[in-house]
Amino acid sequence: MTTNTRIALIIYGLVNAVVFGTGAIIILSVASLQEHWPILLPVIVVVSLVVAWPIAQAIAPRLRSRYGRRGR
Repeated sequence: MTTNTRIALIIYGLVNAVVFGTGAIIILSVASLQEHWPILLPVIVVVSLVVAWPIAQAIAPRLRSRYGRRGR
C-alpha cells in the first residue's frame, strides 16, 4: 500500500463527513427538497461514501508535499 493511499484512508472519514454534511444541509434547507428528505438522505449517504474516496485521493498528495503549491 502506497503512502498516498494510507493518507487517503486516514482522511476518507473526514471528507465523507464534510460531503454528507453539505448534502444534508442542502436537502434540509431548500424548501422544495424538505418534503422528500426520507428518500434523499439515504441517497446522500451513498453518494458521500462513493464521492469521498476520489476527493481523499486528490487531497493526499498535497498533504505529503512540504509546501503545497507555493513552490519553495
